[in-house]
Amino acid sequence: MDDHIKAIELYSGTLWEAELLKSLLENAEIKSYIKDGIIGTAFPWHASPGGANPVKVIVSSIDLEQALVVLQEFKKNK
Repeated sequence: MDDHIKAIELYSGTLWEAELLKSLLENAEIKSYIKDGIIGTAFPWHASPGGANPVKVIVSSIDLEQALVVLQEFKKNK
């Protein structure tokens, strides 16, 4: 296994936004997962300082470049 592969936080926001972005990434055949989905919704101040943007979308460093293209489109259409 490559020691240079890392989990990268691509986006942080609400659970709804994170799930929508995750769906767009899946459509582009990019694997991702949601971090702090439940805790970030129920107790956002436990997941991030001040409770702002508590839910994260995580991707592999291998897919980062392609995921950034999807993220850019997501933000443009948001």
